Amino acid sequence: MRILSIQSSVAYGYVGNSAATFPLQRLGHQVWPVNTVHFSNHTGYGAWRGEVLDPAVVAEVIEGIADRGVLGTADAVLTGYQGSPGVAEVVLATVARVKQSNPSAVYCCDPVMGDIGRGMFVLPGIPQLIRERVVPAADVLTPNAYELSYLATGVDPSAAATDAFETAGDLLTAVDRVMQMGPSTVLVTSVTHAGIPADQIAMLAVDATGAYLVRTPRLPLSVNGAGDVTAALFLAHLPAGIEVALARVASSVYGILAATHTAGSREISLVEAQSAIAEPACEFAVERLGA
Repeated sequence: MRILSIQSSVAYGYVGNSAATFPLQRLGHQVWPVNTVHFSNHTGYGAWRGEVLDPAVVAEVIEGIADRGVLGTADAVLTGYQGSPGVAEVVLATVARVKQSNPSAVYCCDPVMGDIGRGMFVLPGIPQLIRERVVPAADVLTPNAYELSYLATGVDPSAAATDAFETAGDLLTAVDRVMQMGPSTVLVTSVTHAGIPADQIAMLAVDATGAYLVRTPRLPLSVNGAGDVTAALFLAHLPAGIEVALARVASSVYGILAATHTAGSREISLVEAQSAIAEPACEFAVERLGA
């Protein structure tokens, strides 16, 4: 695939495009990374240098790609953190432009807004913008459980659920509500309730063929960038079918995180665990819900 990836970028470490580009290239895809910020490191360190790029600069880079006559040949648009309304407007305009030239192109949106234990960490107004305008434009959506809770209910962002869902049925109901807004495929990450044992973490994938759940061991670590890798890998593997994609993504992400835990690293071991990306073992069973 040819993938236009509009995300943040860091010089040191792996988040945004810095986390998504290498795995996609390792799988043989062409990636056109367009950066929305360029920082020295991710903000999880509490201190960083660099700048947020003006939306006009982001738009100029995309226009430059169009000047080469290739923008309309993109098979997919991938986005993550959208830090300002201006960037969201650029994303929406670009998705519409790509789809006008290539109606079969897919927009995969990772609606980065917040997480359990952290709450919303984007600017005021961004959650509403993502829910009301960005989500309806997406074909594939990859929220974590906290973000799904907000998207499904539209409550005040500050009141989004802290433990998300008590049962698998609650989770599926929320996914159904979000799919009615536009996306045809939803991947929910970081599922730690909904009947999931405390020593496990799960991902749920849903499309027209059904709902599928995969569980992996829950590792005692907290890192940035895993969600960016997950969204990229899910997009890459989705042409093989949602069940296969889920099995591959779970295997690869667990392999990366296990290597990270072993290394005791603050940054995900993306390069060191590249064999888990290129050749996922698919060791975790995928369960079809409601079958």
